[in-house]
Amino acid sequence: MLESGGQPPQQMVAVIGAGISGVCTAAHLLKEGVSVTVFERSSIAGGIWHYDDRVPVDPPYPSNTPSRGDYEISKRGDFSYVTPPPERSDRTQTSCSIRVEATENLFDVEVLFSPPGPCYAGLRTNVPTYLMASSLSAWPEGTESVVSQRDVEEYVQNLAEVHGVNAHTLFHTRVDEVKKTPDGSKWELRSVTLEKGEFGVRFIERLSLFDRVVVASGHYNMPRIPGIEGLSAWKTRFPHRIIHSKQYRNPERYRNQNLVVLGAGVSALDICRELDGVANTIYQSVRGGQYDLPASLLPPSSKRVPEVARFVLGDDQRVKHFLEDGQPIPGRVILKDGQVLDNIHHVVIATGYITSYPFLSHLHSDTATVTDSGGYLVVTSDGNMAHNLHKDIFYIPDPTLAFVGVPYHVATFSLFDFQAQVVARVFAGRAKLPSQKSMREEYERKVQEKGLGRGFHSLHAEGKEVEYVRELVEWVNEEYVDGDGKTNGRMKGHSEEWLTGYYELKAKMRGLFGDRGVKATAERTDEGVVSSEIRAD
Repeated sequence: MLESGGQPPQQMVAVIGAGISGVCTAAHLLKEGVSVTVFERSSIAGGIWHYDDRVPVDPPYPSNTPSRGDYEISKRGDFSYVTPPPERSDRTQTSCSIRVEATENLFDVEVLFSPPGPCYAGLRTNVPTYLMASSLSAWPEGTESVVSQRDVEEYVQNLAEVHGVNAHTLFHTRVDEVKKTPDGSKWELRSVTLEKGEFGVRFIERLSLFDRVVVASGHYNMPRIPGIEGLSAWKTRFPHRIIHSKQYRNPERYRNQNLVVLGAGVSALDICRELDGVANTIYQSVRGGQYDLPASLLPPSSKRVPEVARFVLGDDQRVKHFLEDGQPIPGRVILKDGQVLDNIHHVVIATGYITSYPFLSHLHSDTATVTDSGGYLVVTSDGNMAHNLHKDIFYIPDPTLAFVGVPYHVATFSLFDFQAQVVARVFAGRAKLPSQKSMREEYERKVQEKGLGRGFHSLHAEGKEVEYVRELVEWVNEEYVDGDGKTNGRMKGHSEEWLTGYYELKAKMRGLFGDRGVKATAERTDEGVVSSEIRAD
């Protein structure tokens, strides 16, 4: 419905997450004149590219069900008024409650409240910077094609500052629940803010109402821990010797040690490369899947071995939970081909992440199979994909809920920026969504074409990413409603320069690995990667 001046009424939009997806989405929404509140559980914008030398607490062994997420969701009513609520002019706020707690270890409280991400000190981009720029701003002049984690973090944070996103962001604020109001007219968002004080911390719970919600919380939150026989016993007995790749920070602690690294994707490969010349021997255990990266990419100190069948603890009862530095784990690793690995000091699990949106509990089912989403679930028990999204963006049963950053195997920054532009135009009334019937029919055609599971969101095949963006641009511009000169205007697709770089990269990958190599380098959703772009080393 349009207001008297021909403009749609101003929409109030919540954006969950201040990584590249959330920052781009909020910036484009602000350019469209939309009222935006960004919720970011950490202290700063940057998402997975923000380096924090703290590590998240251990996940369960094996993994929890997807609806649990990577943090403990509070319950409504956990907070009560013990001090007057702060005065705020934020018109989205409907209620506020506060709990103050004394604490001697703020470090632990912060890590539990907002688990640090998977960024490690030596992380570098795995796609050229000229392919991963946002339309909001180019990279600084003179930027190399491959840059460090710090360069990327600064780029995202500069976008957030220059485009006013930081001013609209509630940092240290975690979203614990998102659901529709009883009359279905608004989204009610329950958030919890952690504030540090002289004598402890206080938790502020807010209930806010929004017209629309954008989920931009990323892929890499909830670690996937395999249920390999004996792994949980090793973890229980020697907890500091077994980690997920999300907890990896630098190679120094592994100097002169022997490791088993589980996984055949980019994180496993990167960790093996970082450990080369530092660790003694690294055994990379793989399942022999279609998309395993070639063993030829491993450094000299790494050896590829078959899948692990089981972890066996030794019989020496004198060895309890504490091991001396340099002392190997008293046990054996049995491989599926019968080989036995011993004298192992550490295990790094690089087996990826589970799709999880714990604040959308009503759109999760921890019992439904991947083929039984019922036309309304977003995440089923496998945690391998996001169901029922139009163009991997809009929730078909209620497209006032959108997701940015779902696709895999893409030049993330540029692709997520295109998605953000689409969301901004639709939510501002500049573009019109197809009917629910049309969206459902298109989704079902995609299911028939690609099948359900990890590959559903993949755009790794040559030209698929280009085709996806072209379809978005054509659709949005076809339905474009002209504004007042202050909006983003009509969408522009990939530049000729970008397209040239994209196809050059694809050609380089074919030259390195052949057709299988292109797929193997791209198809890696079940591996612990920090960025999901196509790799060209």
